[in-house]
Amino acid sequence: MAILGIGLLAAALMGGRALAVECVVADPTGTPLNVRAEPKGRILSVLENGTAVEVTDETWIGGKRWVRIMTDEGTPGWVFAAYLDCASVQHQQKSAPMRPRLAPE
Repeated sequence: MAILGIGLLAAALMGGRALAVECVVADPTGTPLNVRAEPKGRILSVLENGTAVEVTDETWIGGKRWVRIMTDEGTPGWVFAAYLDCASVQHQQKSAPMRPRLAPE
């Protein structure tokens, strides 16, 4: 499953043109997902669980995957990739199911 997560965009790149990767916000903490100007950068907005986004780019910082997204409203930004549930447009593959983290007691 790690290969799917690592290579979602790589698998979507064919013939020199990028295909969209559709995702849904699935933050297991239940809190809104921060959308940032750049990875680990200034917060621009937040997205609720279930919000549809399109992944357009990715980068790795400190061993963590960040993706550039575009909302249905056309708002761009960067989010931590672990909090997205993605399906390849071309292959219609589903990522591994999210396992919600339990809140500390």
